[in-house]
Amino acid sequence: MKTREKITIYDTTLRDGSQTEGISFSLQDKIGIALKLDDLGVDYIEGGYPLSNPKDKSFFKEIRKNSLKNAKVAAFGSTKRTNKKASEDPGIKALLLTEMPVVTIVAKGWDFHVTDVLKVSLDENLKMVSETVEYLKSKGREVILDAEHFFDGHKKNARYSLKVLKAAQNSGVDTIVLCDTNGGCLSQEVEKITESVASKIKVPLGIHTHNDCELAVANTIAAVNSGARHVQGTINGLGERCGNANLCSVIPNLVLKNKFKCLGNSELKKLTEISRYVNEVANFVPMANQPFVGSSAFAHKGGLHVNAIQKNRSTYEHIEPETVGNERRILISELSGSSNILKKVEKYKIAHDQKTMKKILKKVQDMENEGYHFESAEGSFDLLVKKVIGKHKGFFDLEDFRVIVERGKDGKSITRATVQINVNGEKELTVSDGDGPVNALDGALRKALEKFYPSLADMHLIDFKVRVINPKEASAAKVRVIIESHDHKDTWGTVGVSGNLIEASWKALVESIEYKLLKDEDGD
Repeated sequence: MKTREKITIYDTTLRDGSQTEGISFSLQDKIGIALKLDDLGVDYIEGGYPLSNPKDKSFFKEIRKNSLKNAKVAAFGSTKRTNKKASEDPGIKALLLTEMPVVTIVAKGWDFHVTDVLKVSLDENLKMVSETVEYLKSKGREVILDAEHFFDGHKKNARYSLKVLKAAQNSGVDTIVLCDTNGGCLSQEVEKITESVASKIKVPLGIHTHNDCELAVANTIAAVNSGARHVQGTINGLGERCGNANLCSVIPNLVLKNKFKCLGNSELKKLTEISRYVNEVANFVPMANQPFVGSSAFAHKGGLHVNAIQKNRSTYEHIEPETVGNERRILISELSGSSNILKKVEKYKIAHDQKTMKKILKKVQDMENEGYHFESAEGSFDLLVKKVIGKHKGFFDLEDFRVIVERGKDGKSITRATVQINVNGEKELTVSDGDGPVNALDGALRKALEKFYPSLADMHLIDFKVRVINPKEASAAKVRVIIESHDHKDTWGTVGVSGNLIEASWKALVESIEYKLLKDEDGD
């Protein structure tokens, strides 16, 4: 059997990814992500730029305390300054002080950037590249050179851009990475240029692409097919502007479609887990339709599709979802047929009870007619089924709740919720302040219940959506509230509908808690 060719994976989530608008990773965030990346099996983790900020400097100190089993950590910096020796340059000194085994240096690969940004001569740029690589190699470091703006530079002045690469090669660089820094190249351009460079440069080539034309993944694959064997990218495609190449798509495409070797034998199954972990740390709502790892990547709604999937999964799926750690989901809506319901209730072993199946389907259709929506509220659907088949149980009774929104003397709003519940004859009254009515209600309800059900401390509300169902009714319109919650193991959605926003929110909150408690009780 022919051995599959190895592609080296270089993750830059901690540097390029941290430049995403709205992201600010803490030091502990960065350490946590690095450990997850190492567990995934990437070959390199780019930790950051030690001269740019104290946090990145501290990261390298802290990561040395951890024993990584798969990845080398790289410190990122730039070539030496024009008026400094490499040994005297503050940036180079900072890179060496990290004590990391790998140093990645960015160099200008486009003559326009050399003359108009660096403001040095073309020959001086080559000298900066050579002296930096030579000095770092003399210190025993593995050196990777990122040729910034290489593809744009090659299109404008191919002769000079190639000189930059040869200067690095002749100085002993270990890997040269071709960068589509502006993200404006088409795949055929990347393929052609990479193939040309591969015929002239002897050291291993890498690829680093940005997603400004939504081609970062395609351009990465094109470069690999043309000779690149080192791939850079980020988890979930995080990065400045439109982001970088998404490793959660690049890796499975390389392994499953192109038959290259990346990561270890079983680590591909960890992709969905790390995708969700990074989103959680970044406080980003996961993109449902993200390929391979998104919650909708293997979701089926139409009855005909579900019927076909039951007969042969390849009818509407290009891979088995378990391959990347994801799962198949059957959605329930007014478009559902009996196939959808059958698939969703398999665990209850009622598939041959046609009377019960019809009751469930009718209940779904009636509730959707009232404004309910179960596609993103599988927790509520599960509770609906339990109620129909007589397996539902209540964990508490509501005595009353009240939500008050006041404006303080300082002009700030104060939201306070009071909840009184009854659990097996024992009443509990709690009060909680919140950022809004739903947050306050959630706090008060969980405060009241955690005494009886400690596992609720593991549950968190992660998303809240409100939609007006019949906008023509103006302020009297019904609203649909969908709440997404998760614990250490699962994520689920619940739905509430009412003409009152607070009432709709309360219904969704209660179902979210009921689902969690029933799930724990069943051992799911």
